[in-house]
Amino acid sequence: MATVTLDDLRKEFDNSRIVAVDDVSVEIDDGEFVTVVGPSGCGKSTTLRMLAGLETPTSGRVYIDGQDVTDVHARKRDVAMVFQNYALYPHKTVEQNMAFGLRMSTDLTKDERAEKVLDAAEMMGIEDLLDDKPDELSGGQKQRVALGRAIVREPDVFLFDEPLSNLDAKLRTTMRTEIQRIQNELGITAIYVTHDQEEAMTMGDRIVILNDGQLQQVGDPTDVYDEPVNEFVGGFVGSPSMNFIDAEVVELGSEVTLVNDDGFEYSLTGALGDDLRQAEPDRVRFGIRPEDVTVAQNGDLRANVEVVEPIGSDNYLYLDLGPDFVARVDSDTEPAPGDSVVVDFAESDVHLFDAETGDSLSEREKQAAALN
Repeated sequence: MATVTLDDLRKEFDNSRIVAVDDVSVEIDDGEFVTVVGPSGCGKSTTLRMLAGLETPTSGRVYIDGQDVTDVHARKRDVAMVFQNYALYPHKTVEQNMAFGLRMSTDLTKDERAEKVLDAAEMMGIEDLLDDKPDELSGGQKQRVALGRAIVREPDVFLFDEPLSNLDAKLRTTMRTEIQRIQNELGITAIYVTHDQEEAMTMGDRIVILNDGQLQQVGDPTDVYDEPVNEFVGGFVGSPSMNFIDAEVVELGSEVTLVNDDGFEYSLTGALGDDLRQAEPDRVRFGIRPEDVTVAQNGDLRANVEVVEPIGSDNYLYLDLGPDFVARVDSDTEPAPGDSVVVDFAESDVHLFDAETGDSLSEREKQAAALN
């Protein structure tokens, strides 16, 4: 087990014309399971490859258990990596695939290697497959072999690069639980890269969010969900995505009222109103999560239903309040397309973002207060 520190890590390609990772700094505790998430091309896999020693940073340092390993060759770093494509040798048996890393990097005897492989195989439930070759295995079995190959090395750090992307939805859920169980049982520090925000939220002790190579937010999943630091995080985390409405601030007094030309009007009287009075913006981006939108009996804000999507326990109502505006409501709320409904939000569930920078106004005011 080990701590991991990424210190101002930067990676440039194509003679500095492409910045894949832009000065990312993260501290990961011993035994922690951290998920790294972001859209395609955000730099998450490149960050992982620099940690593994497969890419050389343009600048910045990588520390494992307090030791600077930035210039240490990949094979000499005590890390094990599980890839999306399994990376199994097709001509070797499962046992030979799992033992290969031990044979190359340790002085263990053949019997000692075989014992370790058997222990790992039993943990993964693949002890009956040791004599098979990869082309005889299903996708889930191949992924278990890849995990077993990493486990058998007993590394300080597990690195996972979108390992479940090639599996179907049901098997992904099963393997997700299996990876968490193994990591908890072994207590090894784990860093797990994924583009699936649901996977990141459910698996990680903490979640690291990247966009365009830049670190957006680090925190436990609940904090990231409840208190996004900017519009990108608010929209990326959560399914369906957070709804956004452009609004003008037309009144600064005992009430702060947000309006736009599409008929949206909402008054703030609590802490968010105070944040607006402090920031004094002309325009904001109003954010509300679909599950926090209620269809009420009475109220001033009305919307037309455009589409109704039943998903079993809930219905998704697409409303004309803004682009792709969704309300996630109970399945017994069943308006028809074209119906007019009354919509309401609790002020405590509302998020306000700077219309220019996308920064959360609430988080900005908290930081300003902390400095004073």
